[in-house]
Amino acid sequence: MFKKASHLSDNLVALLTISFICLFLLAAVVDLQDFTLAIKSMFTASADLFGYWWQWLMLINFIIAISIAVSPMGRLKLGKLAKPNIKTFNWLAMIMCTLLAGGGVFWSAAEPVYHFITPSPSYSGIAAGTTEAIVPALSQSFFHWGFLAWAVLGTLTTIVLMHAHHHHGIKLRPRALLFPLLGKRLENHWLGAVIDACSIIAVAAGTIGPIGFLASQLGFSLEMLLGLENNMSSQLLILAAVVAIYSISAFTGMDKGLQWLSQANVIGALLLLAAILVLGPTQFVIKEFGQAFVSYLTHFSDMSLTSQNYKWNTWWTWFFWGWFIGFAPMMAIFIARISDGRSIRELIIAVAIAAPIVTNFWFSVLGGTGIFLELQNPGSISEPLNAAGLPAVLMVSVQQLPYSAILLPAFLLLTTTFVATTGDSMAYTISMAVSGSNEPSRKQRLFWALSMGAVAAALLVSGDGGLGALQSFIVITAVPVSILVAFSLVTSLLTIKQMHATHKLA
Repeated sequence: MFKKASHLSDNLVALLTISFICLFLLAAVVDLQDFTLAIKSMFTASADLFGYWWQWLMLINFIIAISIAVSPMGRLKLGKLAKPNIKTFNWLAMIMCTLLAGGGVFWSAAEPVYHFITPSPSYSGIAAGTTEAIVPALSQSFFHWGFLAWAVLGTLTTIVLMHAHHHHGIKLRPRALLFPLLGKRLENHWLGAVIDACSIIAVAAGTIGPIGFLASQLGFSLEMLLGLENNMSSQLLILAAVVAIYSISAFTGMDKGLQWLSQANVIGALLLLAAILVLGPTQFVIKEFGQAFVSYLTHFSDMSLTSQNYKWNTWWTWFFWGWFIGFAPMMAIFIARISDGRSIRELIIAVAIAAPIVTNFWFSVLGGTGIFLELQNPGSISEPLNAAGLPAVLMVSVQQLPYSAILLPAFLLLTTTFVATTGDSMAYTISMAVSGSNEPSRKQRLFWALSMGAVAAALLVSGDGGLGALQSFIVITAVPVSILVAFSLVTSLLTIKQMHATHKLA
């Protein structure tokens, strides 16, 4: 009977998820204009009701995680292995590449320039486009991609999931985050299926968006670089190539395709980082990174709990917080799947401290180079940014460096593989949540990989409004997910208490 109930619960997760995605797609295709207006209205309402709440959620999550890491509880082991079965480099590579996706390239180049041109409200009285705007621009970018963002994606939630799974036999699914409070009641309950479906829809939206935008961004980049016409046909061909890459990787499995793809991403990113540092304004980048990081720490509380400029927060900080919170349960499942044998301290330091610092330096190299070039020649970066959007910043910045003919294609390839890694890992994780298995079948992984690509293609054909609506929808999906994540503030402490008690008995 329990097997039958479990099977029904798993089927309900798939039914709810697929049905919702189909309805979203149908609404976008039937009347894109009205649909986009409705989504934007819900987006504004979500930010209005939950924006300030998300600020507190992100901050408290980080504080609890760091407190656990520095306490004696940080020595406790996660999972059942005495030693990790995945090498540390591979482990870190998979974590970083899964989150950063294309944003790790395009946002890192463009966001600092945005804040340089229009300083954030956290830095009042700063003159835009001047030398005094450099540090605030980088600092604000550090905040959006820093400690709070990374901490919510895989610290407290991962601890709860791993203990529930390895020591109580609970399947690695979003509903497992409530295990310390409800026990096994949700394992075969319809409410558990609804919780899983909400989390899957949120992460699917957060993954499909970058996949679709990558096609349009690469279309623009290839037209600028090679003179190829940037039309719907070329964008769909690019999309097909990206989907093929991550689908093959998802089909081959986590131990082969994903690890190899992640390693290639990190090695490629390190080589390009070194190239930009050597060929670009090295001294400027290192100096501004140091000053901006100190400013980030100094203004950390102000930026974390800012109440200034509601409109700015809605389209910047709260948008990012909604995106990261929406990813949190599924990202935690992914990290839990690859972290057996790690200590709590090792997990939290890697995810909430080391990864953000590396990300911040990456932003300094790409974004800082753009700011330097804009200072030297006003309008050289900001005008293409205003005219063509995010991909233009990276393109025009790298074009002004030596060996740009080599660097530009390399960055485009890196962006593609970053997004492919996210598509691969999320297809795998969605398959885990739907099937309730740590080793979902190849058919399931391939189905979700291709499904996300198909939805991205349909929205791409429907016009920019389709992908734009999906981007706004990400924040809407974060509303129910944020309630689930909030429970981890309590359930993580209950889990740590139980782990400590078990450790003492042993």
